[in-house]
Amino acid sequence: MAMDVLREARRLEQAGRRIVHMELGEPGAPAPVLVRKAAEEALRSGNIGYGEALGDFTLRSRIARHYAEHYGVDLPADRIIVTTGSSGAFLLAFICGFDAGARIGVVQPGYPAYANILDALGLSCAPIFVGAETGFSPTAEIIEAAHRRERFEGLLLMSPANPTGAMIPPPELEKICRFCDSAGIVLISDEIYHRLEYVGRAETALRYAQNAIVVNSFSKYYAMTGWRLGWIVAPPGMTRSLERLQQSLAICAPTLSQKAALAAFDATEELEAIKSGYAKSRELLLRRLPQMGVTRFAPPDAAFYVYADVSHLTQDSKKLCDDILQEAGVALTPGVDFDRARGAATLRISYAGPAEEVALGLERLADWLARSG
Repeated sequence: MAMDVLREARRLEQAGRRIVHMELGEPGAPAPVLVRKAAEEALRSGNIGYGEALGDFTLRSRIARHYAEHYGVDLPADRIIVTTGSSGAFLLAFICGFDAGARIGVVQPGYPAYANILDALGLSCAPIFVGAETGFSPTAEIIEAAHRRERFEGLLLMSPANPTGAMIPPPELEKICRFCDSAGIVLISDEIYHRLEYVGRAETALRYAQNAIVVNSFSKYYAMTGWRLGWIVAPPGMTRSLERLQQSLAICAPTLSQKAALAAFDATEELEAIKSGYAKSRELLLRRLPQMGVTRFAPPDAAFYVYADVSHLTQDSKKLCDDILQEAGVALTPGVDFDRARGAATLRISYAGPAEEVALGLERLADWLARSG
């Protein structure tokens, strides 16, 4: 639905309207300067051909080094597979990790593409509902209870999470990993919002579970959305199967993007400056939303979203978002996109864009709410 909102927003823009985009989880900043320069140099070389299915070994080695530097986790480069974004990583992980018909526990509210991909692959989704009482963060107790009600072979976690910005505290993540190990559940950890924390620090599941399938991406912290580049850290023994699938489904991840991405790890100063912009927008949202009467939300620990309860305004978040877009010129995403069962009275506000756009969007939203009574 976020893409449907974007399509309508662009239609309005083509008709001459000035729309503020707060619907997508796409960094407003371009890729770092070092990344763009590396791409230019690679293009000048003229050699952008097929690469290895597992990914460029220099890049895989640099990703492994990142885990040692940032998390203190030692990994051999041969456990890392470079993919066409995290989307390509999930396709590989789901196909390789499960037989057709398997059930996968998925936290709700959550990223909507998970369920869509699982459905397309003949896998089924077992929803695990979380709410404001836990800050939208799943606990080991919640997951164990869900597993008792409806057993599942896999568990898909995202921490920090979309759409809530919730982060699983490291002690709780360790408990979840231990439960998955004891119950024989394949854990897939989506870590694409790592390094975008404002409260605490995100921990990788690899610290507690060597058999976890970990997915990450250059799209969010590294601001490289359209470059379509991500990676998998595979459990020992799974790399060869993932390599065969990659050879068949994609041949390799984009060669130009891989050459450029190597420079992303040297762009920390610029990336942290971008992150500080998100932090300022987050503080603005936390201050302004209650002033507008939107008070029921868990302050996000990380990422760049606020997931708000707007039940005092509507029980049809899709219509509410459409009204706000048409009348206020602010694009937001209806919560039903992230929680089919309970999302009709919620919406997601993205503050991934430039700070001045976020401020303008909030000003327009406040005016619209005041007019709407």
